Amino acid sequence: MYTTADQQRLNQLTASLIKNESRLSAAAEAEAIRSVIRYHDWRYYVLSEPVITDRDYDALFKRLKDIETSQPELVTPDSPTQRVAAGLTEDFAQVAHLASMLSLENSYNAEDVADFDRKVRELTGAEKIEYCVEPKFDGSSIALVYENDQLIRAATRGDGTIGEDITMNARALASIPLSAGFSKLGIYRIELRGEVIIRKEVFEKMNQDRKELSLKIFQNARNTASGSLRLKDPREAASRGLEAILYHISYAVDQEGKNLIGTKLHSHYGNIELLNENGFKTPIRDMKVCKTEAAIETFLAEWETKRHTYPIETDGMVIKVNDLKMQERCGSTSHHPRWAIAYKFAAKQAQSKLIDVEYQVGRTGAVTPVAKIEPVPLAGVTISSISLHNADFIKEKDIKLGDTVIVERAGEVIPYIVGVVADLRDGSEREIHFPSKCPSCHNALVRPEEEAVWRCDNAECPAQAEERIIHYVSKDAMDIDGLGRSIITDFIARGFLHNIEDIYALPYDDIRLLEGWGEKSVTNLRDGIDASTSRPIWRLITALGIRHVGVTTAKDLSKHVKTIFDLVGMSVENLTHIEGIGPKVAQSIFDFFSKDGNVHLLQKLQEYGVNTDNRPEDALAKNNKLQGQTFLFTGSLQRFTRDRAKQLVEENGGTLLSGVSAKLNYLVAGEDAGSKLAKAKAIPTVTILTEDEFLAMIG
Repeated sequence: MYTTADQQRLNQLTASLIKNESRLSAAAEAEAIRSVIRYHDWRYYVLSEPVITDRDYDALFKRLKDIETSQPELVTPDSPTQRVAAGLTEDFAQVAHLASMLSLENSYNAEDVADFDRKVRELTGAEKIEYCVEPKFDGSSIALVYENDQLIRAATRGDGTIGEDITMNARALASIPLSAGFSKLGIYRIELRGEVIIRKEVFEKMNQDRKELSLKIFQNARNTASGSLRLKDPREAASRGLEAILYHISYAVDQEGKNLIGTKLHSHYGNIELLNENGFKTPIRDMKVCKTEAAIETFLAEWETKRHTYPIETDGMVIKVNDLKMQERCGSTSHHPRWAIAYKFAAKQAQSKLIDVEYQVGRTGAVTPVAKIEPVPLAGVTISSISLHNADFIKEKDIKLGDTVIVERAGEVIPYIVGVVADLRDGSEREIHFPSKCPSCHNALVRPEEEAVWRCDNAECPAQAEERIIHYVSKDAMDIDGLGRSIITDFIARGFLHNIEDIYALPYDDIRLLEGWGEKSVTNLRDGIDASTSRPIWRLITALGIRHVGVTTAKDLSKHVKTIFDLVGMSVENLTHIEGIGPKVAQSIFDFFSKDGNVHLLQKLQEYGVNTDNRPEDALAKNNKLQGQTFLFTGSLQRFTRDRAKQLVEENGGTLLSGVSAKLNYLVAGEDAGSKLAKAKAIPTVTILTEDEFLAMIG
């Protein structure tokens, strides 16, 4: 899209605008800023190679917005400020696609691919066919229509003929250009096909953030992308990390309505090049033109392995006839095109019988249904238990006891029930009735407003007490060696533990008499518990299990108090003044420290010698050597663990980031560093360090 000369010119223009050196009229300045923002959007969202800091980008965007606000006549339809609409979408109108969005026929092995090639040769009369092979993205299909170079409509796939109008949400995605230079080829109206996806790392981070806020966890990136496209607020859709990858031109006509596919547009690969040159995110780097069956098989085999480390979920590859006239000769059925086929990777799904549902009570009282299925091997592990999340999930999936369920490993890690095989029901299946009382203490369950989970609000619930103790001793909390889940469960059963403070009053003489416990193991346990009394208070705050409060928030809180008791009575307003703490988290913290029982717990812990003060020696930053600098570690580290690396950064006043971006200053690369290293090398402002160079920085 941008030549080397274009990029040099735009980089120079960017620098000039940032320094405010240009002496332009308001109209000229607005157009200049629009051009550099489009350029930097392309580098960030399409190439993933930003060359400008977020701060400078935001400053330019604000200047453009100020100019357009003061002089509305300067606003253009494709201005970056017009991406996100103000207000909400009331409904999603039904719109017809310019060309039907057909499904693809599936293939699963070399024989299926060979049979597809044979049929194509028969249909075209050609002896040899050139194919394009590209990843099949696991996302939500969309169709974009551009007219006179402007994006005028975006729609979901729907039934293939009619979809829902999601134009406002599509405009909010920076990976979708608001305008493109199709008119240079005489194209007046064009319809593009693509997939809206969420990258694996973005999806994992999103769920981690939601988990810390006790929000409903998204089950897979595909469904999340699909649901996000139908959010009524485009701003929220834009915040979900959605990206659009365009992989097909289905319709193109000139101003007189003459079809240009097969005349001005000659090949599928050429079409992808055209989209790429016009600033669209495409699969061009990951596709290949294959002239023989052997070449196709080799490329498919490469991807069978590569897909596991590919940053986007893929469920197969798509094989397409490259020549557009030959595509036309092949034609289509009412269901699928005859010129393309999907090659499906080995299944990540399996079927099993649902035997029972058990209900687990977490430390915050959340009751989670867990499916017990007949053990089934899947992607290298044997699965027998799967979370059913909540009552709504069971209802939405229409899951019944005795059902044959389809099991998937989301992201090839977390077991997930995709649905049931209704055709295998024989009438013996039974409804699943979510309990109305806590399975542990039999207290009536409650469901807070705007939450999907049922909770037990009994502070004396034994199951919650057990989970709170387990959380308290965990590695990220008080980090007590020798007191694992099984020991805690055993001690509770024996009456040694009832609540958290009992940890510091264990009957060691009685424990010595238990089978498997000797003098050394008891001494180790005592030493581990004694060591926990001197932990910094951010660990104690984490250990208390306050809803929405994880390690990061606990550290933020600890920086603003002299003692943990300063949090007792601190107002919601004052809490929200702490960076990183929003209204919902602040309310949760306030509620926790407003309860007499929780204050009494802290007083008891203090009596047992647990540190409750923010001591100078516990300061996260011991010095300011790395003040204002950001770091990320990747690859296999040899000189220290990831936890130690994080500690070293914090002790020296630096900040640890979770991913590569323009905000990153240093990437510390260990052995076998992969995609993060490659991405960081493409950002001029990121410095690559070895482990030894990092250690040298901190002395």
